[in-house]
Formats: sequence, structure tokens, C-alpha cells
Amino acid sequence: MNGGLLVAGTTSDAGKSVVTAGICRWLVRQGVKVAPFKAQNMSLNSFVTRDGAEIGRAQAMQAQACRVEPTAHMNPVLLKPGGERSSQVVLLGRPVGEMSARGYHGGRQERLLGTVLDSLAELRGTYDAVICEGAGSPAEINLRRTDIVNMGIARGAGLPVLVVGDIDRGGVFASFFGTVALLAPEDQALVAGFLVNKFRGDVSLLEPGLDMLHGLTGRRTYGVLPFRHGLGIDEEDGLRVSLRGTVRESAVAPPVGEDVLRVAVCAVPLMSNFTDVDALAAEPGVVVRFVDRPEELADADLVIVPGTRGTVRALEWLRERGLADAIARRATERRPVLGICGGYQLLGEHIEDEVESRAGHVDGLGLLPVRVRFDREKTLTRPVGEALGEPVEGYEIHHGVAEVTGGAPFLDGCRVGRTWGTHWHGSLESDGFRRAFLREVAAAAGRRFVPAPDTSFAALREEQLDRLGDLIEHHADTDALWRLIESGAPQGLPFIPPGAPA
Repeated sequence: MNGGLLVAGTTSDAGKSVVTAGICRWLVRQGVKVAPFKAQNMSLNSFVTRDGAEIGRAQAMQAQACRVEPTAHMNPVLLKPGGERSSQVVLLGRPVGEMSARGYHGGRQERLLGTVLDSLAELRGTYDAVICEGAGSPAEINLRRTDIVNMGIARGAGLPVLVVGDIDRGGVFASFFGTVALLAPEDQALVAGFLVNKFRGDVSLLEPGLDMLHGLTGRRTYGVLPFRHGLGIDEEDGLRVSLRGTVRESAVAPPVGEDVLRVAVCAVPLMSNFTDVDALAAEPGVVVRFVDRPEELADADLVIVPGTRGTVRALEWLRERGLADAIARRATERRPVLGICGGYQLLGEHIEDEVESRAGHVDGLGLLPVRVRFDREKTLTRPVGEALGEPVEGYEIHHGVAEVTGGAPFLDGCRVGRTWGTHWHGSLESDGFRRAFLREVAAAAGRRFVPAPDTSFAALREEQLDRLGDLIEHHADTDALWRLIESGAPQGLPFIPPGAPA
């Protein structure tokens, strides 16, 4: 078998990432050696592979669904926004520079088509099947000429295309029809059919519409996936008010101790890797929320300043909103504060930045004895160590180089009193360390909170991926899906006018 499929969507956030992961998990349970692929990803949520390459976290999650190690070939182009009009371009896991949207779409993107097709060919030569995820909509007619992630990759590699639509938003039939009707004939020939996502209610009421859609387009619907809470793991760009649903659908377990712990995460601009707090949200009795006002810190037992692609900009934002003063007061009162990556950097004494913001010397909050200098080379590592008497591992993605001049060691960073800082993302996914850290937080906050002794974040993620596989297995026509992956798009699919503009 040397199969492949492109999962496209009628819109961003239609469910492409989770559907791709679900198909991957279903296939691997059938004994298929499968890999994920996304030619180009725009996200501040990234991950570091074993060999030090940076890719989107969604593809790392999909690799986990496939039960394989992620590699740079699974996401050869990653765009990390640094503002409204520019992004850092990461090519095959390494940053190659900043580029404006106009500059990227004006020629650079088109020149990368060969690179992404080579990565896809490498995966197809290694695996039985490669399940590819598109980006946005394949019918972005203003961007089709330079497209390397939707129909560009489908046509370049001869992949059949399955279009996912989120019916919970409404207008799914118009979206399906319009998506096909705005594609060129050569692209339309690869669009095999549709998959309805997030359906609520009686499917029999939907079926007449699906029959009419088939009559209008000549294309079948491969499944209707029911709405399920908590399937949006490792989002690319979205942000949930509560992340608890991302790791567990069942009713929230009661706290083991007498009290809950309240965690406030500062929603800084250009926030990156907010998935760091997913492991906290998985703990019974831990309430996680994102905040942007100082009064929202008042009842928090722990304040987290997360990673950001704009450390200096985030520092200015905290000061403008009064959050910086509130965090400083907490530190003085020995109330828990945790800074992660960019959040760690801005808790330090000063920042020298001629790379990210080009702001030069900037005073930090002065809560940790740390001086940060931004280097043009990006640190991309997977550190392993010990903290609070427990083994812990994580990953680092940063340009800032920290010089620690005091305090107590903490995950290659430091701590002073109840203020901790580290460059390590993902450390809270280490179960023993997370429990030890929460016990310290609870003691400092005077809460009678007890971490659950049996919460395994890795097991919860596996359960989540199995639920995605179950959705495909139980609610999609898997026989037809198998034929599509193995044999490509059906022959003789009709053209739907008007097609793409010249």
C-alpha cells in the first residue's frame, strides 16, 4: 500500500487537525504504517523533535496518533507570526528569516513547492499511507497561484481530497458546494467528497440534504461526525477560555483534597505554546482560566506568564494593563508566580533585544536575577533533568539567552521565593513533577489541595486520540475511506461551474 489523502476544510477551524489525527489513529489500529503531513502551518504552538527541528504541535500530536516520532518532514514549512504582517519562516525545522505576508505570497511560497513535495515523497517512501492536512480553505482564489498546502500539494502529488465542514457553524451545504465550484477543473477532479463535522441531533434529518448535495456535485459524503466536547487538542491558533475540555470529556472529577487551586494565565500578545497549561487543566481540582485584567489575579493561587513570540511587546502590554504591578505585588507577598520561556525572560532584570523587537535595552520586571540577551541563533532542544525531587523533561524554543546571577536552580532557570522561571515548555506534563509543583503552590497559597495520585497526562492524551479514532471508525464509511486512500479520487467526477477565475 502506498496511499495518501488530503484533508481540506471549508474554513479554518473546520476540524481538519482532529479529523486528520482521527484517520491516522484509525489506520494505525488497522495495522497500517501511517504518518501525518502538513506542508505549511501558521502557528505559535510549536514543538521540538528529537533531532532538534521545530514543527507545529498539531503535527506532533498527529504523529502521536500514528504512534511514530515526529520529524521535520511532517511539517516542512512553519510560519510563526510576529505581528499583523510578518512571520518567522521555519524551513525543515530551522528558522530562515522574517518575511512579510506580501513577500511570502509574492514568490517565496511558490518556490517552496518543490521542498514540500520532496518531504511528502520522503514520507510516502517510508510509510504505507500519509494523511495530509490542508490549511484554511482550498478555495482561496486570491492565493491559488502560489498555494503549496491545499490543491497545490494535492495536484503535485496526485492526492484525493476530502473536504471537512463544521455544521455547528451553519451553512455547511453552501460551503461544500461553493468550495468545489470555485476550483479549477483539474483541482475539482481530485475532490472526492465531503465529511460533516460537529453534527448535533438526528442524522436522518440531515440525510436528504446529503442526497441533494450528491445530486448537485456528484460527490458523496464519507461520514457525519457527531459533536463531541473536548476534541480540540493542540490547537494551532485558537484559544479556549477553559482548556479542561481539551484533555477530558467526562464530568470533571472532584478535588481529592478539600480545596481547589485557581490558576490565572496572562493572555499576553503573540502567546505561544499555551498548551503548557493543558496538564494543569487535566488535574481534578485545578481551575485554569486566561486573564487580561489585574483584578482577575486577586483570587488566583498561581499566576502563569506564558511563552510569547514578542517578549518586549508582552512586557509593555503587562505594564499598560496594570498586570505587571499586580504580578510584582504577588512576588513581594511570596504568592506563586511561574514564568515560562518569554514569560520567564520578562520576569528578569533586563532584556537586550536586537533580534525579536529590536528594542535594544529594556528593563524587565526585576523579579528574578536574570539578564537576557537575544541571539540570532534559536535554541531548539529537548532537555531532561530533575526538579523538586522528581524527573522532568521538556523542550526549548527561544532566541533569548538567559544569564542567571542568583536564586535557586529550577529547570535551567531559577526561583526566588515563590517565583519560578524556566525556558522549558512541557515540563508540567511530567506527572511526578507536576504533583510536586502543585503541592508547593497549594502550601504557599494556604489551600488544602491534594493532587490526584493517579492522573497520567500521557494516558489522557492517548485516550483522547483513541476517541478521535473511534469517531472515524464508528461514524465514517471506513471501507470507502480505505478505497479513497489506497486508490485515489474516483474517475469521472463532474465539473461544477463556474470554476476558478482565470
